[in-house]
Amino acid sequence: MIRTIFSTVLATAAGFSGAAMAAERPTIVLVHGAFADASGWNGVTAKLHRDGYHVIAAANPLRSVKSDAASVTNLLKSIKGPVVLVGHSYGGAVISEAAEGQPNVASLVYVAAFSPDEGESAAALTAKFPGSTVGPTLAPQVPLADGGNDLYIDQAKFPVQFAADVPNNEATFMAVNQRPIKDAAFGEPASAPAWKHIPSWHIYGDADKMIPPKTLAYMAERAKAKKTVVVPGGSHAVMISHPAEVAAIIEAAAGK
Repeated sequence: MIRTIFSTVLATAAGFSGAAMAAERPTIVLVHGAFADASGWNGVTAKLHRDGYHVIAAANPLRSVKSDAASVTNLLKSIKGPVVLVGHSYGGAVISEAAEGQPNVASLVYVAAFSPDEGESAAALTAKFPGSTVGPTLAPQVPLADGGNDLYIDQAKFPVQFAADVPNNEATFMAVNQRPIKDAAFGEPASAPAWKHIPSWHIYGDADKMIPPKTLAYMAERAKAKKTVVVPGGSHAVMISHPAEVAAIIEAAAGK
């Protein structure tokens, strides 16, 4: 009887300890970029779930940096406890603004992502160094009622341009499922960036054809990244082709 009671107490204590550890883990918020959707995080999410993290893959509207950031900020305000905020591609510009003034954001992770300084745009950073071949692949451009355009990557060119190290059948589905971004968002200047006072981690591939690897290296160095990982042969879709490496740097940012 005493042994049974003792075993029950130990099991209960272990349960409380496990619950406390889970409660201490930050929530991981993933923000996709242009020409993608939240499903691109599936492989990363699977690894984070196995390691006990709560994950939210936000729906990025891809309309403007300011309005997209406001959408993510609203999500952040609904989360109790610390957050690791992760952005891919254009999503990096969004998280840089969304995290500003949000005390629960403990760290930022940039996955093949823009981390613009105040006044910089994604378009300007793309052109800062040679290497991006995205311009000629943008078709069709769909006119909008406000005079702007929705941008897509030509489906036939998408696998090589965006996801060269992803199996072709998967990259083809990504091309079909891509979400457009409003053209003005690329030229929109950033406001005061959160990476200037929130620690950041960076990961990108050295074969990225969307954002020049030199630009990605420049931004990581400027942000005084806690850690930068360069994936050899990695495309812009590095979170899909190398989910383990991306999950690992997110967990590093979470303090694992």
